Amino acid sequence: MIATIARTEFRRLFFSPLAWAILAVSQFVLALLFLVFTESFLTEIQPTYAGQPGAPGVTDAVGSPLFFWAAFIMLAIMPLLTMRLIADERQAGTLTLLVSAPISSAQIVLGKYLGLLGFIVVMIAMVMLMPLSLAAGTSLDWGKLAASALGLLLLLGSFGAAGLYLSSLTQQPLVAAVSSFGLLLFLVVLYISGSTQSSASELFVYISHYGHFLSFLQGVFDTSDLAYYLLFIATFLVLTIRRLDNDRLQR
Repeated sequence: MIATIARTEFRRLFFSPLAWAILAVSQFVLALLFLVFTESFLTEIQPTYAGQPGAPGVTDAVGSPLFFWAAFIMLAIMPLLTMRLIADERQAGTLTLLVSAPISSAQIVLGKYLGLLGFIVVMIAMVMLMPLSLAAGTSLDWGKLAASALGLLLLLGSFGAAGLYLSSLTQQPLVAAVSSFGLLLFLVVLYISGSTQSSASELFVYISHYGHFLSFLQGVFDTSDLAYYLLFIATFLVLTIRRLDNDRLQR
């Protein structure tokens, strides 16, 4: 049943012109950034550091910055994807049929989340194709690229879990989108506030997504970063399940 809901949600995303517009716009912006980073590497970084030990390679100069900016672009995109997951069904009245079906709230939430995760994987794969295209003419740091892709997957997965919960709290998709964007932006502000020299706070940096994501961009796979994302995702999925259970008790 979870797989059925996930497939339905995945197809539903692609039936919407919003999903295609998101893919087109995000790829266009990231492609421009990719070209800028590549040109900068060829005309500035490579001639300057040629022959020097420890010089930044193409993965450091092109791949990591591309994933870094992809994370910030997805910050604005993810609320648009998650806002309709439950709020739209609540507004249309189809959520009543869904929660009255002989399936558990956990199956509904996990199915919708996995469908969204499938779309996230498609977006990351399209981003990954750009640095991979450089493999024909240079050597890449495959480990760092894999770590960056995994970090972006976990980051967007946490965005999706938070957006799914906020979508379950309202029947207005626009309210869900604004709330999700506000929460994600707050976590960015926490990281900026905690990382400044004047008010350095390890707690703020740890709470924010981006401190953990930057470790993956550097090619560092730390189990504490993985645990943070998994705990964050699990927390918001459990909150969403409890919200739907509460809706069932009220009917």
